[in-house]
Amino acid sequence: MTPTKRHNTGGTTVKTGSGAILLRLLGLLNSFAPQMLLAILLSSVTVASGIGLLVTSAYLIAAAALHPPIAALLVPVTGVRFFGIARGVFRYLERYVSHAVTFQVLAHLRVWFYQAVEPLAPARLMKYHSADLLNRVAADIEELEHFFVRVIAPPAVAGVVALGAYAFLAWFDLRLAAALLLFFFLLGGGLTLWTYGASQRPAARLVEARSALRIRLVDAIVGMPDIIASGGEQRWLEQIRTAEQALANAQTAIARIGAWQGACSSLLVHLGAWIVLVLAIASVEAGRISGLFLAAIVLGVLTSFEAVIPLPHAAQALTSGIAAARRIFRIADASPAVVDSPAPVAVPSRPFLLRVSDLRFRYDRNSPWTLDGVSFDLAPGRSVAIVGPSGAGKSTLIHLLLRFWEYEEGSISLNGIELRRYAMDEVRRLFSVVPQRPHLFNASIRENLLLANPTASEAELIHAAERAKIHAFIQSLPRGYETQVGERGMALSGGERQRLAIARALLRDAPMLLLDEPTANLDAVTERQILETLHEIRGARAMLLVTHRLVGMEAMDEILVLDRGRIVERGCHADLLARGGLYRKMWDLQHRALSLALPSLSP
Repeated sequence: MTPTKRHNTGGTTVKTGSGAILLRLLGLLNSFAPQMLLAILLSSVTVASGIGLLVTSAYLIAAAALHPPIAALLVPVTGVRFFGIARGVFRYLERYVSHAVTFQVLAHLRVWFYQAVEPLAPARLMKYHSADLLNRVAADIEELEHFFVRVIAPPAVAGVVALGAYAFLAWFDLRLAAALLLFFFLLGGGLTLWTYGASQRPAARLVEARSALRIRLVDAIVGMPDIIASGGEQRWLEQIRTAEQALANAQTAIARIGAWQGACSSLLVHLGAWIVLVLAIASVEAGRISGLFLAAIVLGVLTSFEAVIPLPHAAQALTSGIAAARRIFRIADASPAVVDSPAPVAVPSRPFLLRVSDLRFRYDRNSPWTLDGVSFDLAPGRSVAIVGPSGAGKSTLIHLLLRFWEYEEGSISLNGIELRRYAMDEVRRLFSVVPQRPHLFNASIRENLLLANPTASEAELIHAAERAKIHAFIQSLPRGYETQVGERGMALSGGERQRLAIARALLRDAPMLLLDEPTANLDAVTERQILETLHEIRGARAMLLVTHRLVGMEAMDEILVLDRGRIVERGCHADLLARGGLYRKMWDLQHRALSLALPSLSP
């Protein structure tokens, strides 16, 4: 196996050597040990039944050729019947148990991987391509689907059968047993080790090439309209062909190793049978073995190799499995950017006072502050707007409130207690969020809305949609709330997706509303209507609005003007306009652009 290496992922150093990876995989499968042992036992008994069937059949034919009394043949006849039935029964039971274990292992790995990845979102997953994550969730885990059947079980079955076959031949002649054991070691040891060593690099290239091809294909499909519009079809096609060729080369290398391994396996099996046959003939001539057993011995030897032939294939499966597992563990072993307190305190009852004091945060320790000394209060019934140019740090503030990242300096407190002392899930239940780019699942409108409140009634669902000015549109669709929105909601326009996200936020009964550019994709009339509705229905809720569009600002209790991570102005709408600072400049620029656009809209 390869030497143990160490790989750093998000502050956690993990071992990535083949031995360490294999031990971890075995540890993940530890809970399935009883079922695995049963499958190994059934597989061993199946192979033994096959050996017994051919041995008794060969002996029966040889004995019958001498025309003995029929009573002398009753035992081998019974043996043929028994082993013939037993082989079929045990083969069925072995396949049933092993496949049941395989599917249980697959389900366990998927759930385990999701539980490991969920705490990493979004901070630790930003550096990974979405198609690469999909490849690890799907292809890499499916590569481990048959890890037990192809890697763990074959060596165990081969060991059991080898002991049995050795004992069987040793009863006749130790030289026969020694010859069989030699070829078992050549095939199950030497050839298997060669296959493992030769397959390591091609297996790693295969896993990486498959991931690269999937990334290219997903990018091409998702960005197809832009690729066609910019005339980049040929360039993307060449990139896909290059990735496909790399995958084909890796598959060819694996197949070439498999072909050599298959040829060598066949050679060793037949060579071993011939040597045993020659030795057995010599023993028969010397009178140490009855000639009646000659055919039985040779056929038994040939059949016993059935347990050893899968070992080189197991070596190939092991290399592919370790390569896939290494990619999975690199993500699963990353340390979350935010962790719960060892002893989280209970979230207090309403009302809630959220206080941000001298908050500082940066995504990288070598980069400037993204937020630098931000302070404000968000009390029940109070509305605060954070405005500023793009890149000022507005959305970052919402991510910190939701505990997606950990701030470095300052504090965020809830009712006087530091936010990081609460459990993250409990904190997030306090917020209804409308993100800048809401995600809609490839499901019905109803299912996407109920994501915020699965127990909501039909009346509550419709009421939320009406307040978000989307109910009439939904009713105009042929299937109404059962309409499928498509992948990422692409069957809807940007404004319709945004209004669905607003309806989803309203459907959730949370004491605080966090709105990150909630009206970015809406027309001016609908935008003002939505903002007026949000002010009307929020009641005792606190509302934090992050936006660069200065619409409806006159209704906000306080406006914070953010520039390069610092609050450069704060106050109400009228006061900020009167000061003539950055807020006034933003206001004038937006209204100047609107006044220039209006003549072009007139007939």
